[in-house]
Amino acid sequence: MTGPGKVSSTRAYNGRVISLDVDEVRFPDGSVGSLEMIRHPGASAVVPLLDADADDPHVLLIRQYRYAADGYLYEIPAGRLDPGETPLDCARRELAEETGYRAARVEHLFTMFTTPGFTDEKIHLYLATGLTPGETDRDVDEFMELVPTRLSRALSMVEQGEIQDAKTALALLYAAGFRIG
Repeated sequence: MTGPGKVSSTRAYNGRVISLDVDEVRFPDGSVGSLEMIRHPGASAVVPLLDADADDPHVLLIRQYRYAADGYLYEIPAGRLDPGETPLDCARRELAEETGYRAARVEHLFTMFTTPGFTDEKIHLYLATGLTPGETDRDVDEFMELVPTRLSRALSMVEQGEIQDAKTALALLYAAGFRIG
């Protein structure tokens, strides 16, 4: 008997952002079953600090309209990896496109699975410092405003449920707990 893993896969849908596969999977107990899996190329997200040396630095948050959330969410800059693009290059590109800022230093924090129960999507999280302003280059479906926010306030927003985006909450908590201060 072989170990757990994919036995076979059938592509049910191929879209611009995601694809849907129906996989036959062997489970750890040897049984076999079908799982629907959303395939995603991965993404990068970045915690941009405007004044990294301050006691309570400003984090450059984005207030962005999200159809799936039926409203606006506070988020850190993020986006999907382009084919052949490294996660670091994606983080730098998304920071520039969404905020107009370029970073002198971009440090990898960690990589997370978003929802491993039904997708293979990973988001690579970064911390950006040494920021200089420039021009944005947003996609036509990106409706956002920049919201510079003290880190202490951003953490309070996580605690109070004002920041509901999981990657943003986790990245802020991680950065505050392990990299800032």
